[in-house]
Amino acid sequence: MTDFDTHDMTSLADLVAQGETTPDVLLDMALYRLGQVNPALNAVVILAEEVARRKIAQGLPDGPFRGVPFLLKDSGAEAVDYPSHEGSRLMANTRWPADSALFTRLSATGLVPFGRTAIPENAIGVATEAAVYGAPTRNPWNPDRTPGGSSGGSGAAVAAGIVPGAHGSDGGGSVRIPASCCGLFGFKPTRARLPDGPYSGEGWGGMAIEGFLTRSVRDTATLLDAVHGPDPGAPYVAPPLRDSFTAALTAPPQGLRIALCDTRFDGTPIDPVCRAAVQDAAGLLEDMGHRVEPARPEAEHRAMMEAWTDIVACGTALTVRTELAMLGRDLRDDDIEGVTRGAIAHAATIDGAGYLMAIGTIHRYGRQMAAFFQEWDILLTPALAEPPAVIGRFDHRTEDYLDFRLGPGRCFDYSPYCAAFNATGQPAMSVPLCWSNDGLPIGIHLAARFGEDEMLMTLAADLERARPWFHRRPEI
Repeated sequence: MTDFDTHDMTSLADLVAQGETTPDVLLDMALYRLGQVNPALNAVVILAEEVARRKIAQGLPDGPFRGVPFLLKDSGAEAVDYPSHEGSRLMANTRWPADSALFTRLSATGLVPFGRTAIPENAIGVATEAAVYGAPTRNPWNPDRTPGGSSGGSGAAVAAGIVPGAHGSDGGGSVRIPASCCGLFGFKPTRARLPDGPYSGEGWGGMAIEGFLTRSVRDTATLLDAVHGPDPGAPYVAPPLRDSFTAALTAPPQGLRIALCDTRFDGTPIDPVCRAAVQDAAGLLEDMGHRVEPARPEAEHRAMMEAWTDIVACGTALTVRTELAMLGRDLRDDDIEGVTRGAIAHAATIDGAGYLMAIGTIHRYGRQMAAFFQEWDILLTPALAEPPAVIGRFDHRTEDYLDFRLGPGRCFDYSPYCAAFNATGQPAMSVPLCWSNDGLPIGIHLAARFGEDEMLMTLAADLERARPWFHRRPEI
């Protein structure tokens, strides 16, 4: 099979179902592609070929993606057969006693996972440069640039054609940032739409959720239909879908009220390349029949960012403390990187009341943004305030965690939009509609009201038809 990278997941599954190829051949092709490009990219960091071959030999479930090779992020989707490093030397080779609900549902689709992809340590960050993997993960569109984070390895692997789709997760933009950097489709569902159990009740105070990076909208829709819904004991559930994600792909288009924000939420300017891209996207949406007008949500954006930073610091400290308790020893100098060490130090300054105050700030921000969405159906921004960052700009050597997140030119300046919708729980997506003059992807970010996943998916499918992107591939 010589045209592996011209197919999406759905198309590859159709070829298997029609007897035109086999799961083993598709795995061969994915591994061949991995051998070609992964040494330069460092995207796939744990290989499980023997597990994948065994699953094929035992017989795959007759699901919508039977026989399609797939990659798991090195965080989440916990599975007995797929140990993970969690991006950290401290947690290298973590094994799980049982499969997570998400992995169980993914397995039922017939997918063939054969490895895990790189993340920054503890999934904190907008770039993927974890010390445990020995080298930074690079962007297939330009190896001097980051593929984003924290699902950066998945983004690089899909963009490079190793697989047509991969698992990710999103606690502050960690699906949408790599989607933007790598020219892919990345969709963050409504809070609690996907299962977290049994290893987590909720991630980062309810701000984190699982997800996927794909080259086609229909692949993400089918994946979401396969895995959505609460697992037993979930602390809360998302509003039910009216129909399904796949049905939304062909739903009649609506004339939407779209608010265009081409600055940061505080009104400060962004890179002219990103501003021009979002204005171009606004013109496309107007041509499609939507009403687009300038508007900026009035909400406590800085307070939200500070609260997000506190909550993630506490979550990071808990993760490290739990791992050390399991190992029965104290923290060593080379166990963790600087940003993680700084997050632990910051968490030590936050007492129980301070943590609950941060949660309250996040909830108040959600209500403020919900008020804005009473008037608007969609908020349109770039996914990032700049094109993909140069490798090394967001490395984890610094121990100044607050500056890393909140300082001038740092994470929230670079990515001022995505985390807002982890805080509110609203569905949001990055759509690969634009590229810079020097060939870098510039994702377009669109967010909808809480629970309106299907409306957002319909818009994604309409945009894909209006300005197809599947043919755009990096030259590696």
